[in-house]
Amino acid sequence: MSGNFACNFLSGNPKFREYKIVVKTKKNVLVVTDGAASTLELAEQMAGELKDCQVLVRMASDFAGTDILPVEAFFLGCEQPEPPSFAYLAELLQHINLAGRPCGVFSPGSEKAVKYLAGLVHNCEAAAGEPFVAADNRAGLGQWLRTIL
Repeated sequence: MSGNFACNFLSGNPKFREYKIVVKTKKNVLVVTDGAASTLELAEQMAGELKDCQVLVRMASDFAGTDILPVEAFFLGCEQPEPPSFAYLAELLQHINLAGRPCGVFSPGSEKAVKYLAGLVHNCEAAAGEPFVAADNRAGLGQWLRTIL
């Protein structure tokens, strides 16, 4: 966000002085995981890669619907498909419109898990990027994140 404004000093000089104010805000990003150790480790690595963003890592069991509203992008990760902790999130994503919001799904190593998560985000019409499976290319995490954001 940025803006310009003009200011007239009452010193008898009718000249205007122009100032430019630039305000930079961090992008808010939410990462929701199933709470498995390997998924949490990957989520923390993601937060480290996104230093220019405000990242909130939340376990699905602690997730509330209001967590997703103020974020510009979100990521979902789980170790195995259909973890019990994702029940509320899965239900919510069937009834909320997140059309166009950047989203990524990831798993430490399960193709089935990312297919499950891709199905969840399809329902809410989020702008889902390519899924990320860490076992395939953990070193490519930073590049994958940049393609989503």
